[in-house]
Amino acid sequence: MQCDVLIVSGHFNAGETFYSDDLAKADSLSIDELERASCSDSCPGVFAQLKEVYLFGCESLNPDASKYASAHGESGRARMRRIFADVPVIYGFSSAAPLGAAAAATIERHFDASPRTLGTGRANAAFLRAFSGNHMVATQGVRDGEADSRYRDQVCGFFDERVTPAGKLAWVHAMMGRDMAEANGFFERIEGMLAGASGADRAAPEFALALARASADDAVRESFLATMRATRAAGVRLRMIAVATTLGWLDPAQRNAELVRMMDDVLAGSAIGFAEVELACSLGIGMHTGRWPAAAPPRHPAPAARTAVLACLGSEEARARTVAALASADDREVQVAQAYLRHRPISDAAELRALARRISLMAGTSAQVRALDALGRHAILDREIVEGLTRSFTGATSLAVQRAIAEIFLRSDPRAFARVDLADVLVRTRIRSDSGDDLIDAVVRRLQTAKAVPSVPGVTS
Repeated sequence: MQCDVLIVSGHFNAGETFYSDDLAKADSLSIDELERASCSDSCPGVFAQLKEVYLFGCESLNPDASKYASAHGESGRARMRRIFADVPVIYGFSSAAPLGAAAAATIERHFDASPRTLGTGRANAAFLRAFSGNHMVATQGVRDGEADSRYRDQVCGFFDERVTPAGKLAWVHAMMGRDMAEANGFFERIEGMLAGASGADRAAPEFALALARASADDAVRESFLATMRATRAAGVRLRMIAVATTLGWLDPAQRNAELVRMMDDVLAGSAIGFAEVELACSLGIGMHTGRWPAAAPPRHPAPAARTAVLACLGSEEARARTVAALASADDREVQVAQAYLRHRPISDAAELRALARRISLMAGTSAQVRALDALGRHAILDREIVEGLTRSFTGATSLAVQRAIAEIFLRSDPRAFARVDLADVLVRTRIRSDSGDDLIDAVVRRLQTAKAVPSVPGVTS
C-alpha cells in the first residue's frame, strides 16, 4: 500500500506523543517512533509517496520552541518538517486545535461547499480558510540542500535502525572529535543512545571495540571534560559526568573527584535553590568527604538552600539548622527543609517529637500546611505527637491546616491514637467544607472502624 495522504489525529499539546482522551485506550503514537520510521526508511509505503500530511493535534506545528514540550528544545514545526522531509504540504495547528467532533463538522462543511480535492501536493487555501479560526497553518517538509537537511541527517544518525549500536557509538565519537560544541548540542540524544544500549549490544565485540577506541581518545576526553566542567547547570553537569563514566573517561575515584568539584562550584555560586538541594541529597553517602561541613558561612541570598545543600553533604550543624527551618514562619525556608527531609527523613523519635511540637505551635499559614505535609511523610507511631496534633486541630482557624493534620492521621498507625473519642473530637471541632466529603470525613470513618483494634505494647510516647 502506498499512502498519498497521512492523517494523525489525537491530543498532542506540544508534547512527545499523540494520545487519546479515553483512559481505557492505550493506543498512542510517539514522535520518536515517527522519527525512527522516517529515518530508518522502514515504512516506505507510508512515507515515500506522501503528498499531504494532516496533523490534527494541538500545537502540532507550533513554531515557538520556548512553548514546545519537546525533550530536545525544538519547535513542533521544526520537528514535523524534519520527520516528513520532502512532503509538499503539512497541515497542523500553531496553537489549540478543535476537538474531533468539531473538526469533523468543519471538514464536512468544507467538502459540501468545495471540490473534494485531496493529495494534490498543493496547499488548499479553502481548507485553511475553513480552519482559520482554529490556528491551522501549513508548511512543507525539509528538502535536500536546505540548511535544516544537514541537521536532519545528524538527528537520523541516532534513529536509523540500519546502523548498529556500535556504528552509532563510533559515529558519535567521530562527531565529538570533529566539533565538541556541535556534539554538545546533541547531548540528550547521546545520553539516550548510551542508555538504550542493551546488555547484548554492550557484549558485542564491535561495541566493545568502539567503546575502547573512544575511551582511549585522550584529546576527545579532555575536550568533553572541559565542556562538562564549564557547564553551569549542575543537573546537566551530573548527567555529563555519568556519560563520561560510561565512555570510560572517568574511573570511580575520578568520578567522585568530579562530583566534589561540581559541588564546590555549586556552593561557590549565588544561585542555590531547591534543584541544588535535590541534587546534593541524591548523590548519596559517598559524598561525605568531610570537606564541606567546615565551609565558610553563607554570604548569598538563599542561605536556607545553601545550608540544606551542606546538610545533604554531611554537615551535622547544617542538618540541625535545616530541620529546625521546617517550623520557620518563612514559607521558602519551610520548602527547603521539606525538600531535604524527602531525602533524609528523621529517624530519632525524640527529635521527631520535638519538631512536631514546634510545628503544632506555628501560625495557621501555608508554611504550617507545608510543614505538616513534611511531618506526615514520616511514620507517626508516637501518641504524644498525635495528641499535640489533635490540640492543633481543635484550635485551628484554617481548614487547610485541619486537612493537613487529617492527612497525617490518615497515614498514621491507628494504634498511635490514644484517645478513643478522637473521631468525636474531629467531628465536633472541624471547620465545615463547602465541597462536602473530604479528608477529615475519611479520617473519621477510619477511626470509627479502628475503635475495636487493641492497643499494642510499646507503641507509646
